[in-house]
Amino acid sequence: MGDLKHELISAVAGRAIPNGAAEGISAAELDGAVAATPWFVPLRVLRERVTGRPDPVVTLLAPWRAESSLRRQSVDAGELLRRSSEEIIDTFLQERDLRIVAEEGEPDGEVRLQPDWDEEDELVSEELAEIYLAQGLRERALAIYRKLSLRNPEKSVYFAELIRKTENNN
Repeated sequence: MGDLKHELISAVAGRAIPNGAAEGISAAELDGAVAATPWFVPLRVLRERVTGRPDPVVTLLAPWRAESSLRRQSVDAGELLRRSSEEIIDTFLQERDLRIVAEEGEPDGEVRLQPDWDEEDELVSEELAEIYLAQGLRERALAIYRKLSLRNPEKSVYFAELIRKTENNN
C-alpha cells in the first residue's frame, strides 16, 4: 500500500517524491488535486492523512474507508523489536481489558490435580481398539468395545455395530 500512496503523492505533486516522504507535498497541492478529481476517494483519504483534517465527503459517502490502509498509522518496527513478547501481550491485555481473574473465595467443589484410577480400572478407547484390530488382536479389541459400550450407554448401538462387524470379520 505504501507504493500506492507514493504514486498518489508523486502524481499530485507533478514531480518525483522520494518514497516515504509524505511531507514532500503541500496541503494546497492536495486541495488542488482533490478539486480536479473530487470523485477519487483515496486522494481525499491521503489529504486527510497529510493535513490531519477530516474530509466530510469521505465520512458521509464512504464510511467503510475508516479501515483504509491509507489511514492506518505506521508501525514502528524498532519499538516492536525492543519489547519482549510478554510486554506486548501485557499491553494488549491492558488496552482491551481481557484478563481473566479468579473469583474471590473458596472453590465450590474439590479441585483434583490427578485423575483417580483404581487398580481394576483399565484405560480403554476406540483408538486402542483400532490399534488392536490392526495388529490382529480381535479378542482384545472386542473386550474394549464391550467396556466402552457399558461405560457409554448413549453410544451402545454404535458399539454394538462395531462388535458385530469385528466378530463377523474373523
